[in-house]
Amino acid sequence: MPPPGGFFIGVHMIVTADQLRAIVPDAGGRAGLYAAPLSAAMARFAITTPQRAAAFLAQVGHESGQLRYAKEIWGPTPAQARYEGRADLGNTQSGDGKRFMGRGLIQITGRANYISCGAGLGLDLVSHPELLEQPEGACLSAGWFWSTRHLNDLADAGMFTAITRRINGGENGLVDRQMLWARAKSILGVPS
Repeated sequence: MPPPGGFFIGVHMIVTADQLRAIVPDAGGRAGLYAAPLSAAMARFAITTPQRAAAFLAQVGHESGQLRYAKEIWGPTPAQARYEGRADLGNTQSGDGKRFMGRGLIQITGRANYISCGAGLGLDLVSHPELLEQPEGACLSAGWFWSTRHLNDLADAGMFTAITRRINGGENGLVDRQMLWARAKSILGVPS
């Protein structure tokens, strides 16, 4: 069993591959690929307490299928087909729906969100949307999303369902998210 509580370098919480694997056991070997970039993203976006980290890792775990998916599985499904031409997503050019499909561990979707995320991270995501499929970009975009939606405040207040609503627009997968959150709190030493 990994040691509880993670550990800190300065004020930055570091999550080990073993801890990540314990939180999202279906990640398997991918935990080793994601531990360092997740820790870096958490440091950059002030997800630096065990309580914040537990909520963040639980949401990332659910949204990414336990680190299996950094890119939306494309059908296109009827919902995905509706991405095309959606002005609210900034998808104004032909092909934008598929080009700017959900990517990252908390999936960034739509041209407008890729532009905003790219500006926030200093990356050209319009020319290179695939950067969000790589561990570093996938983790940084999740941290950027978390930060721009002020989710640290909700994590500090223990408002996990409200975090789910801000990420998902509803309560889709809430039971799984809560199970991952309970596991993350246990592993990271967050009191219940």
